[in-house]
Amino acid sequence: MGALFAVVLLAVPAGPSKPSPHTFQAHLMGTVFHISIADEVPAATAQAAAGRAFTEVARVEAKTSEWRPDSEISAINRGAGLGPVEVSAETIALLQKAQRLAGESQGAFDVTWAALRTLWSFDPEAPKIPTPSVLHAALTKVGYRHLKVDPVTNTAFLETVGMAIGLGAIAKGYGVDRALAVLEAAGIRHALVDGGGDLAVMGRASSKRPWSVGVQHPRSGALLTTLTLESGAVVTSGDYERVVDVDGTRYHHLLDLRTGMPARRSVAVTVRAPQAILADALATAAFVLGPAGAFALIERYPGVDLALFSPDGRVLTTPRFKALFPARWDGR
Repeated sequence: MGALFAVVLLAVPAGPSKPSPHTFQAHLMGTVFHISIADEVPAATAQAAAGRAFTEVARVEAKTSEWRPDSEISAINRGAGLGPVEVSAETIALLQKAQRLAGESQGAFDVTWAALRTLWSFDPEAPKIPTPSVLHAALTKVGYRHLKVDPVTNTAFLETVGMAIGLGAIAKGYGVDRALAVLEAAGIRHALVDGGGDLAVMGRASSKRPWSVGVQHPRSGALLTTLTLESGAVVTSGDYERVVDVDGTRYHHLLDLRTGMPARRSVAVTVRAPQAILADALATAAFVLGPAGAFALIERYPGVDLALFSPDGRVLTTPRFKALFPARWDGR
C-alpha cells in the first residue's frame, strides 16, 4: 500500500546560463529513489551528499521492511501471538505514528493489513483474487487495536498468531524525510527527494523558480496540474498504480480493511503536507475513506491539503487546492 508513479518531477533547470540540478538515483525500498540537488556546488560534493542520503534510506529499509527477514518489523511479525519483541526507539516512534493515524482514520490506514498480503496478486500475467471465505478468515487477523506498542520497554506485540505488519504506506515517506534531513545536514539547501512518487523538497529548483511537481490524470496519464513547492511533500495514491482486470472487474492494491477488497470511494487522491511520512499515510487513508471521511481527517492536520478524485467525476479539494485543480477530472 502506498503511492507509485502518480507524482512526477518536472525538469526545471535554472536557465540557459545555469547548470541543471545534480541528479542521482538508487533502487531502494522496492522502488527507484531520485535525488535532485540544485545548490551550486561541485558535482563531487553533490554526489557525496546524495550517497549519504541513499545510505540513510537503506538503513531505514533494513529496519522497516517486512520483506527482509532480518528487519525489526519481521521480528515483530514472527512474534505474533507469542510475545512482545524489543526493537529500536526509532521503530517504536514510527509504529506510534502509525497507530495514531489508524485511530484517527478509524482503521482506513492500518499497518496490520499485511495479513492479507499473500492473498492478492496484481501481476497482470498471474492475477490472484481471494474468495470471500478466504478474505473473511484473514480479516480476523487484521486490526490495529491488536498491535500493542510500548515506548517504555521499546516493545511491540501482535496479539494474534498470523497477524503481520506492513509499513509500505508510511516507511517510504519516512525514508524520503530522512534522506532530505541528511542532505540538509550535509550543507545542501536546495533539493528534491522522490521515492517512487513520495516526494519532498527544500529550497528552490533555481534562483528564479521553486520546485514544480506535476500531478497526472488518473486515467490518461496526461499532466493534469502543477504544484509549486519550496518545502514540504506531495504524495498521490490512485486506483491505477497496481491494478489488474479480471473478467471485466478492476482490482487495485489499495484495500478497504472492512472488507479486504479494493477501496471504491476514490479514484485518486493528492496530499500536500509538511512531511512525506504524513502525506504518505494520509494519502492511503483519504483514498480508502473517500469524500465522506477524508476531509474530516485532513482537518485534524494544519498545513495539509487534499485533492480527491471522486468516482462520479468530481475533484473535491481543500480551500488552498481549489484554484489548482479542475472541478472535474472526467471532462464533463
